[in-house]
Amino acid sequence: MTANGAIESDGLSSIEAITSGLRSVGYISTHDISTSIFLAHNLRKPILVEGPAGVGKTDLAQSTSKYLGLPLIRLQCYEGLDEGKALYEWKYSKQLLYTQILKEKLHEILDGAESVSDSVLKLNDFDDLFYSDNFLEPRPLLRALRQEKGAVLLIDEVDKSDEEFEAFLLEVLSDYQVTVPELGTVQASVPPLVILTSNNQREIGDALKRRCLHLFINFPDVEREQEIVNARLPEVPENLLKSLVSFVQELRGESIKKLPSISETVDWARTLMLLHADSLDTEIVTSTLNVLLKHESDVMAVKPVVSQLIRAAEQDNSLSIRG
Repeated sequence: MTANGAIESDGLSSIEAITSGLRSVGYISTHDISTSIFLAHNLRKPILVEGPAGVGKTDLAQSTSKYLGLPLIRLQCYEGLDEGKALYEWKYSKQLLYTQILKEKLHEILDGAESVSDSVLKLNDFDDLFYSDNFLEPRPLLRALRQEKGAVLLIDEVDKSDEEFEAFLLEVLSDYQVTVPELGTVQASVPPLVILTSNNQREIGDALKRRCLHLFINFPDVEREQEIVNARLPEVPENLLKSLVSFVQELRGESIKKLPSISETVDWARTLMLLHADSLDTEIVTSTLNVLLKHESDVMAVKPVVSQLIRAAEQDNSLSIRG
């Protein structure tokens, strides 16, 4: 731990070190992404990562955790998520068992008491464990604050939570501490590196945005997407790699409900390798569209233009080679 109680890691010493470290675990970063991680560490600020679904927002937190060797603690947000599910709960069944044991031992505790006041004094001297760590069930936020060497806290799809929870979250992230009424204040000795993700399902409040660094991740350009696929599947031949990525890039220009994510590009590359494809043709692309497209209406809309998209992808590759 450093003097200011931050995560200690040589891998966070520079933007270049972060880029290199993320690449070592298969995440192809950009200067903006690595800069955000660097600033989040040094300024002790959360990062609010926005962008379309499937561009690698969650993967950024997972890869950062893996690269730094820190535990990844994930809080998946949803409508109706409350403080109890996010912070802590009491183990009620164990508390009830403890109450039963206490009831059976009560005569021993009060042994020798000659009056009500004596009984009260003896009870006051008794070590009450009912509300103690023994019966506390920490949820993601509290677990992250309690990590002695720090952690990567992923608050995923925060835009799906309610505004009330967002306000509570703001309080927790302001000082990296929470109050458990029965136990007192719990403050992180090493504040976690916090990454919040949003798919823009609703507008995030200004107060939370002011507390966070902002990072927008869009779909990668063709060169970066090739690097991403190559990092995950280095066995894909270069010609096939260029063709399949160019095809996906063209596909994202179509009017469809759900654009293919980066992970779906990787899955498609793996699919083509399993089918021993060395190039794209109409038949193999049409038969594997369901790997890239998750809505039947999208599949039906794209099938008639598959040949056209393949030609466009080949043309992109030709222009790239000439360039």
